Amino acid sequence: MPHTEGAPDPCRAGALALVCLTLYLIPRTSVLGAILLTGYLGGAVATQVRVGNPLLSHILFPTYVALLLWGGLWLRDDRLRLLVPLRTQP
Repeated sequence: MPHTEGAPDPCRAGALALVCLTLYLIPRTSVLGAILLTGYLGGAVATQVRVGNPLLSHILFPTYVALLLWGGLWLRDDRLRLLVPLRTQP
């Protein structure tokens, strides 16, 4: 399957995203999966900036996904809530 020069093979990129998502969904490795998915989405942002796409619709969309990803992890993981509290306990 032909692809643009400098761009990764779509099958490999999709497989990498599935591996990161699997790690995120397993409770024991969820923080590692979130870190890897954040890096993956950062690459998506860099790609969108490189090709000059619009800011709000294309460039920041992976950032919105990453915020939802970390928000979901914060809600389901007590250890992360202790590490990053929204407010201090009196």
